[in-house]
Amino acid sequence: MKLALFLCLPFLASAAEIALTSPLDHQVIQRHSRTEGTVLISGSQSGLDAGKAKFEAKIGAKGNWQTLNVQIEKEQFSASMTAPTGGWHRVEVRAMLDGQAVAAAAVDHVGIGEVFVVAGQSNSANHGEEKQTTQTRRVAAFDGTKWQIADDPQPGASVRMGSFMPTLGDSLVKHFDVPVGFVACGIGATSVREWLPKGATFPNPPTIESRVTQLPNGQWASNGAAYDSFIARMKPLGHHGFRAVLWHQGESDANQKDTTRTLTGRLYRESLEKIIRESRRDTGFEAPWFVAQASYHVPGDEGSDDIRAAQDSLWKDGLAQPGPDSDALKGLLRERKGQGVHFSGPGLREHGQKWAEKIEPWLEQQLSGTR
Repeated sequence: MKLALFLCLPFLASAAEIALTSPLDHQVIQRHSRTEGTVLISGSQSGLDAGKAKFEAKIGAKGNWQTLNVQIEKEQFSASMTAPTGGWHRVEVRAMLDGQAVAAAAVDHVGIGEVFVVAGQSNSANHGEEKQTTQTRRVAAFDGTKWQIADDPQPGASVRMGSFMPTLGDSLVKHFDVPVGFVACGIGATSVREWLPKGATFPNPPTIESRVTQLPNGQWASNGAAYDSFIARMKPLGHHGFRAVLWHQGESDANQKDTTRTLTGRLYRESLEKIIRESRRDTGFEAPWFVAQASYHVPGDEGSDDIRAAQDSLWKDGLAQPGPDSDALKGLLRERKGQGVHFSGPGLREHGQKWAEKIEPWLEQQLSGTR
């Protein structure tokens, strides 16, 4: 999709034009060190002599114009440049001919910071009791096509109520002084079985069967819809285009009313390990994962030791980092005055802070030694 924020110098409006498709407004680009990231600059051009025109870009009010090493194919152009962390930055691009700017385009809000993919079931999505907003206004969300400020509901996740992401994002912004981006993929009420790649089998079905199929031999298989959507949301971010996956899921595998739908901890562990390994293969890099402890339903059904142990085993074996213990968030931190599975407004804010407590020290370690 071409970005509409496009400027053609008025005295040459009929002669040459450029329009940007990357970066997008309010896009957050994953930094590769504490101080720098790489910005892909691409778009379309017309009316330019590709052999003579020179492309330049400037990032931020204090930035200098830099000549771009542009690749041009027909009317499309692309280049990349190193940029300082922070933002929002204004990115300006211009085409030069004989020392004069003949066309220009700009994007007003581009961030170089931290990007996280969020997946799982309802408490990873927009099912909280109160919509939340970002206070720093430096937290953004990507729906697969466009970026926007990350006020709830988060684009791309199920339902249209509240999430923990604005609070988590604000905490990370304040701690690291960089913009933060989220790609929310959560789907309410999903079992880990529904997130498996297409064709992966298991002995008993989840409570909801819309994403699974029974095979002639009595086994069940995932149809891959949730997994394919998950991968499709990550791939546009590019190689190493996000910092980590935040996984919050388990309630729909633990202690189901129909006990034949409950998943054992062993199979939960095997299923989530398969999702982690296959997604790393399909995205082309060893993305870190954080896995929360999540198995709470309502008062009196406050967790499954079996599912919690399975989630814990992924941490102990080094396949994932520890996420927060969300089962510990009870009482008025849950919806309907403590009677529901989803979080209340205070619960969403507490949940976001618990995620921050896990991510911030780990991320400091990742950044140590980088300039």
